[in-house]
Amino acid sequence: MITVLSGGTGTPKLLQGLKEVIDPKDITIVVNTLENEYFSGVYVSADIDTVLYTMADMINEEFWYGVKDDTFITHERLEELGTPELLRIGDIDRATKIQKTLLMENHSLAEAVDIQANNMHIPSKILPMSNENSDIKIITDIGELEFHDFLIKHQCNPEVLDVKFSKVTPAEGIIDAINNSDAVIIGPSNPITSISPILSLDGVKEALENTHVIAVSPIIGTDSVSGPASKFMDALGIEVSSLGVASLYESFLDTIVIDKKDNNLKDDLEKIVSEVIVTNTIMKNLDDKKKLAKIILNDIS
Repeated sequence: MITVLSGGTGTPKLLQGLKEVIDPKDITIVVNTLENEYFSGVYVSADIDTVLYTMADMINEEFWYGVKDDTFITHERLEELGTPELLRIGDIDRATKIQKTLLMENHSLAEAVDIQANNMHIPSKILPMSNENSDIKIITDIGELEFHDFLIKHQCNPEVLDVKFSKVTPAEGIIDAINNSDAVIIGPSNPITSISPILSLDGVKEALENTHVIAVSPIIGTDSVSGPASKFMDALGIEVSSLGVASLYESFLDTIVIDKKDNNLKDDLEKIVSEVIVTNTIMKNLDDKKKLAKIILNDIS
């Protein structure tokens, strides 16, 4: 049994490889909920939905958001009517979000996700990090911004001065999942806004200290593979490198996987982490994803 800590971009690529090389029933995925918010009247849990679609082989791999080959009739009609959406939500994707919104009238977020995963015939367990509403603010040189305004409206362009997020209670089952796992994999998601919120949950770091933890660095050289992780790390005074990632996870990390281009950091990393694996971490196709998954699983075994 393995547990994966996931955001919505880099880690789902790894999940595609993992579910090809081990039984998906043996995978539990704890997913960031920090950025969840209502848009156009529906509850949008972008990272959770990306993981659902990834595990159901429905994900739009061009954007790692939404459903492949989706249509945008409702989105386009809303724009024609004069109420454009900040998020571009596809029609099939919108149905998922509408159902989740309706389910949450009588169910927790975790229960709603469980129902949807079962309906999508996903054998893995998908756990939102919390059932509680959370909040994140990006402090920038143009003022305090909501996360999606920073990401979409401003295209990540403002200078980031700080990142602040609220503390929430872990959803039921997360600590047990970590404690009962042979290992925990921290995927190559944004360390600040995807992974750190999970790590901030009461009991998570303590549980991780008692299991084997392997992390895949989302940083190659001095920049993130995708997304604004490097901006956020720099704003918080964390070195934008695999060394910076390792320092964030140092108290519980056993192994870090870094890209071949960062082989020069291996000696310094070995002063922080027991084991450093150097390999290709750029996942361009399914073979890349399966190879990386196998390398990680070999370290666990």
